[in-house]
Amino acid sequence: MNYASEMEKRPRIYEMSFASVYPLYVQKAEKKGRTRAEVDQVIRWLTGYTAAGLQKAITTKVSFETFFAKAKLHANASLITGTICGVKIAEIEDPLMKQIRYLDKLVDELAKGRPMEKILR
Repeated sequence: MNYASEMEKRPRIYEMSFASVYPLYVQKAEKKGRTRAEVDQVIRWLTGYTAAGLQKAITTKVSFETFFAKAKLHANASLITGTICGVKIAEIEDPLMKQIRYLDKLVDELAKGRPMEKILR
């Protein structure tokens, strides 16, 4: 298999900058009365990023692939279950896609009003 066809099979989100999606996470949460600080708290809990590290990832526009490659996933991340975008998280085999969906699920729970202590398992 050549490199070009291998790249075509990779989901586009891997190459997308985290910074391009971050405002959408914030917007989703704020529409439901949550704050940017809460979104940041959830992201930092999952990824192990510091506030400065998260800001740097946003400012330098790293890809999702790089963002998660530099992350230290929380030990309880595997406790994040349920369905996101019609797919059960437990059934996702690709590790990077699973990490991205973990983040999507946490932001979704935040926007749905779930208490922070329940989100941060």
